[in-house]
Amino acid sequence: MTVRFKKVHAAAALPAYAHPGDAGLDLCACEAATLQPGERRLVRTGLVMELPPGTEAQVRPRSGLALKHGITLLNAPGTIDEGYRGELGVILVNLGQEPFEVAPGMRIAQMVIAPVLRVAVAETESLGETRRGEAGFGSTGV
Repeated sequence: MTVRFKKVHAAAALPAYAHPGDAGLDLCACEAATLQPGERRLVRTGLVMELPPGTEAQVRPRSGLALKHGITLLNAPGTIDEGYRGELGVILVNLGQEPFEVAPGMRIAQMVIAPVLRVAVAETESLGETRRGEAGFGSTGV
């Protein structure tokens, strides 16, 4: 399966897998930015992509940035639909206590390409019973 990318900024870098077997492609910033503690910002990648039919791209935080600096994504995972043809942007937020510097070429997020199921929606008066039932929000304990 091939995902096609078009660079729309000179500093754009094509996404790449860092290691064999990785699920996510690294997404890089194409611009510099400073995120103050508590600040959120859309960071450009300089890329437009064409997903294969029946797929989506999920944009997720990078664990190292989250652990070491408190940098994460606000809408994680962010979904990019197959028909979207705008520039890819990443909504970063600084939950850390220090300003964080983003540099062009820095890996800021990861992107997983996944299949999408289309379902029929049906209204009903009753649903099948399960052992779990309505239990949720911590019902299995700590």
